[in-house]
Amino acid sequence: MVGLQHFLTLGAVIFAIGFFGAVTKRNLVVVLMCIELMFNAVNIVVVAMSRYLVPLAMQRAPDSTDAAVAQTLLTGQVFAVFVITVAAAEVALALGIVIAIYRTRRTADTNELKLMSR
Repeated sequence: MVGLQHFLTLGAVIFAIGFFGAVTKRNLVVVLMCIELMFNAVNIVVVAMSRYLVPLAMQRAPDSTDAAVAQTLLTGQVFAVFVITVAAAEVALALGIVIAIYRTRRTADTNELKLMSR
């Protein structure tokens, strides 16, 4: 049976791959993809925590209403949708910046972008 520790391990592995790629790669588009991997790892962990830990807390408080239970159960999913929305806005803005940098410098290499001047 797949438990919480499996999802936490998966999230940690994906986050580590994304972090390693963001730190070591030189292409800006690849760095953006690695940042997206880190966002997705966080989403996996948040939804897994909501799925496995919230029902345990509700078992300890059986006097709660159905509306409160439903609202508490969806907390992780709502947070994940919010993170996806912010990530989409971040990608749109970052890709615009990368395209502008590429048009002026003719490169998307991070080593070439250390100076702010042309």
